[in-house]
Amino acid sequence: MSDENVYDNDDAFFEKKRSDLLVIATGDDSHVAMAKRAIPLGYKILLEKPISDKLDELIELRELAKKYNSFVMVCHVLRYTWANRTIMEVLRSGRLGKLIHIDHTEQIAYWHFAHSYTRGNWRNTAFSAPMIMAKSCHDLDLLQQYAGSKCESLSSVGDLTWFKRENAPEGCADRCVNCKYIESCAYSAKYRYLDLWKAENKLQCWPYDVLSIETLTEEVLEKAIKEGPYGRCVYRCDNNVADHQSVQMQFANGITATFNATAFTKGGGRITVFRFSAGELLYEEEKGAIIEKPFRGENVVHNMSDLKDVMGHGGGDDGIVNALYAALSGEKSEADTSLENSIESHIMAIAAEDSRLNGGKLVLLKDYRYN
Repeated sequence: MSDENVYDNDDAFFEKKRSDLLVIATGDDSHVAMAKRAIPLGYKILLEKPISDKLDELIELRELAKKYNSFVMVCHVLRYTWANRTIMEVLRSGRLGKLIHIDHTEQIAYWHFAHSYTRGNWRNTAFSAPMIMAKSCHDLDLLQQYAGSKCESLSSVGDLTWFKRENAPEGCADRCVNCKYIESCAYSAKYRYLDLWKAENKLQCWPYDVLSIETLTEEVLEKAIKEGPYGRCVYRCDNNVADHQSVQMQFANGITATFNATAFTKGGGRITVFRFSAGELLYEEEKGAIIEKPFRGENVVHNMSDLKDVMGHGGGDDGIVNALYAALSGEKSEADTSLENSIESHIMAIAAEDSRLNGGKLVLLKDYRYN
């Protein structure tokens, strides 16, 4: 592989425009800095989420993009899934009546939370966004899309309750390899990263490939959990982000919503219940099923398994690439997850975290927006 287009610093890379499209997938805290350098050069940008957890940076980037009439598409990949397309079709059809309330839960899964938000890159707000932004700006984006209106007010509660030192089992060690609970603890690094890797037939994929840049072998993984951050006891890390959080929302059109993000589930996936004036709509991501439940009439079941070749994120990975191509080729003038559309969910996340840190205080979103 040629080193011709490999750069070891930002200044060298941004000396000139090097392509039509730039994908920004750096650490969360540098997304805006990279985009600010790319926009004046004329790049079209695919920007990883979250954009930023700082309101002033969101405003600054929005105004810069407007100044240069720049194309910036945010990786809110869930907008492009089979499930989201199906849900939006039901919402637009009106066949279940008027939408009244949305009850949405994100099951992060106990091991996923430990991997990403206790041991991993998104564990501490000193260098990453809070959990409600880093993990759940996807969900807030979907909720404001489903409501078809901007959030008017919200309140939020939650905390870091479990993954801290006072909950550590008696006599446990700082690292799993030295711990007497290594064979029994649900969060054992040996079990999660070595035993399951071997059971799954030695896969070179997430979450295992996060542990090392080397090709994965048993020896590489053993070294990683012995020396690296993913081998630390989950009760003895430097994490500070909430492990559960609830948000209650009122939208300008009268629709209300509740959102719960929790680490304390065995499996992952989102569960969403829509309450209409003439029925219910249930989505269970883990089952790949959407069920329409009219008050009069038979249930209608939509199964993702009926489709062929659904790739990652429930078809969202393919969907976002196709949407990007459509926007770049001129087939569509703007992406659904444009910078302008995507900033709204970030404002909601910032407001929700402010509310949580202030004991669940009701906050008005107009105080966070800008014209």
